[in-house]
Amino acid sequence: MDKLDTLHLFIRIIEQGSFTRAANALDIPRATATLAIKELEARLGAPLLERTTRQVRPTLDGQAFYDRCKRILGDLEDAESALSTSATNPRGLLRLDLHGSHASQIILPHIQDFHRRYPQIKLAISCGDRLVDLVSEGIDCVVRAGNPRDSSLVIKRLALMPEVVCASPSYLERHGIPTSPEAITEHQAVGFFASNHDIRYPFSFLVDGQVQDYEPGGWISVNDAELYRTCALNGCGLIQVSRFRVEEYLASGQLVEVLADWPSPGLPVSVLYPYHRQLSPRVKVFVEWVSGLYVERFGPLG
Repeated sequence: MDKLDTLHLFIRIIEQGSFTRAANALDIPRATATLAIKELEARLGAPLLERTTRQVRPTLDGQAFYDRCKRILGDLEDAESALSTSATNPRGLLRLDLHGSHASQIILPHIQDFHRRYPQIKLAISCGDRLVDLVSEGIDCVVRAGNPRDSSLVIKRLALMPEVVCASPSYLERHGIPTSPEAITEHQAVGFFASNHDIRYPFSFLVDGQVQDYEPGGWISVNDAELYRTCALNGCGLIQVSRFRVEEYLASGQLVEVLADWPSPGLPVSVLYPYHRQLSPRVKVFVEWVSGLYVERFGPLG
């Protein structure tokens, strides 16, 4: 077997957890698969697989080698696809990481449309608020709200989402309604902090054309968007949040908008991907598709 075939075999063994299943999938004799991995381990000078009677799993070196092989073979596939007819009909696995509310309320309700357009693309979607290391975790692209700080990634702005400041009727009955942005500092708010560092986000408003930040008080902080909204619904304080995430609660009266005369600057949302993924037809078509989705929902960027 040549080197590329051996790497494909190695990846398949780890993913199948079996020499036999991997050999069958590649239509080669099991003895050939066993010999190829022994030669690979000898060439690298390190054991890559732990073999038991029930399964095969990678050693620490094997897991690291597997991660590198997946990226290398993925890049090679993307480079070939970008210069072939498959660029118009992309195929393969696309790994996405999506913020929870964007996944559940914007992207996934329309994901069947993406599948109908590109039926040869398989999706693996992880979800959460945490930042991910796209390269080390093998993620092709992410959709995130806020202002990205990672200059090593390609960043494409999707939308500027209108925000609203709101609270439950029970909170406003107890504490009153703020009448100006300055009054926020005398109110209680639900705090929000990033999962990987302890940063509280202030409330922001456009005052005389300039963005001004105000720090409210508060006794509870969370690092999850769903919990943030739930705390507000249960009277824990004011929140500043993208309007689309609370529209139904504003309509039902479970949350009440305040300070409507002082608009928020809006929350940017972007799709981010590593520079080496620019040639990937899978990433290109997803970025194009998701961009259209956000324009349809929030309007074109000014």
